[in-house]
Amino acid sequence: MNFSDLFKSKKNPSTEVPNDFYSLSAKDIDGKDFSFASLKGKKILLVNVASKCGFTPQYAELEKLYKEFGGERFEIIGFPSNDFLKQESGTEKEIKEFCQLNYGVSFPMMSKIKVRGNSKHPVYQWLTSKKKNGYKDSRVKWNFQKYLISPGGEIIDILAPSESPYSEKILKFIQN
Repeated sequence: MNFSDLFKSKKNPSTEVPNDFYSLSAKDIDGKDFSFASLKGKKILLVNVASKCGFTPQYAELEKLYKEFGGERFEIIGFPSNDFLKQESGTEKEIKEFCQLNYGVSFPMMSKIKVRGNSKHPVYQWLTSKKKNGYKDSRVKWNFQKYLISPGGEIIDILAPSESPYSEKILKFIQN
């Protein structure tokens, strides 16, 4: 051991968030592992969602967008979160049923996670840390905040919760 080794971090490398988007993973709404490596080469709209929010009707636009553009080149990933005024208090089963019955959601939905605070999910640690994502630091302001990810796994833009999934910005991102 040399002198500089004494000052290196003692963090457990298995708990560190990777700097590469495609090294991330999550559990889907059915509890199965979902590897972000499966998204390589696709444009991605990643969004935190909630069933009892003023923006919840955006599910309809997200589904319409997914039906129109989803597939080999574009993906939408929804992350339910109960971080804002307890607007997603249901279980994964209840969330899935709500989304399918009310909006016909067919895009991938993940298990409910934390998108802010000390126990924030590793995906959101990556999304909100410039040190990890190389883009910029951000914080999730509310439900339905959107992250646009390039086919190379870089953040292209962060959009406000009020931004329509069918906004010109998002359509341009998908189509160009």
